[in-house]
Amino acid sequence: MAMTHIIILLVTGIGVGFISGLLGLGGGFIMTPVQYLVYTAMGTPTDIAIKLAFGTNLLVILPTAISGIWRHSRKGAVWWKAAIIMGSCSLVVAFGGATLATHLPGAALKTAFGAVALAAGIRMLTVKLPTTEQEPRDNPWLWAGWAIPIGLITGILGIGGGILAVPVMVLALKFKMHSAIATSLAMMIFSSTGGVIGYIINGLGISNLPAYSIGYINLQAWVLLAVTSIGMAQVGAITAHRLPAKRLGYIFVAIMFYMGLKMLGVFDWLGWPV
Repeated sequence: MAMTHIIILLVTGIGVGFISGLLGLGGGFIMTPVQYLVYTAMGTPTDIAIKLAFGTNLLVILPTAISGIWRHSRKGAVWWKAAIIMGSCSLVVAFGGATLATHLPGAALKTAFGAVALAAGIRMLTVKLPTTEQEPRDNPWLWAGWAIPIGLITGILGIGGGILAVPVMVLALKFKMHSAIATSLAMMIFSSTGGVIGYIINGLGISNLPAYSIGYINLQAWVLLAVTSIGMAQVGAITAHRLPAKRLGYIFVAIMFYMGLKMLGVFDWLGWPV
């Protein structure tokens, strides 16, 4: 891995950690396009590069989410009962999603990644957020039902699930924005674990993987991303509790739109270097 790639991944980790703590996201929507470009620049086939990015994302999410959760827990924002129930369900489904993803074309996964980001962003933008007076839905069966599609998308697209979990918690389960962000991070510990196992098992024996790879997990990229993201997750979590829920929602939507358009190739089609 060239020095340029190392610097890019370290800087990306800073952004990932901050966004993770701030918005309850795993950061996969930032790490995927960056890793994809790094791996392909190293000569990795595109089909393998996208799956390697997904698998490595999920392993980075684990320590980053734990870091952010610690800070959110001190604020009393994590609803652990919901996080454990939804996380346990999504863990099993995420393993199945990761297994499925390793047998799908890389181009299709890249397009699906962008489409999911755009759809979630549009939904958050067009639906009025609930007021703080609304009571969150305390229904374990409902939580489990929503955790299944979240876990499936987590495994298939190599994301922590926050990009879907936060909108679901806010719009369908009536969580307050700060609680949704914190609980989403806690849920990621489970969902990302299931995905990591799936990408490792199904990537064993695959040829043309970069050095220091175990299945579809690249340990070198993982260290570079995680070493900077863990500390920045603390900064993001502190910042989240200083911002109003409405502003957090707008930031969340803006990031989803950018990453969705990026992975769909819209910026390349327009000739925009962003």
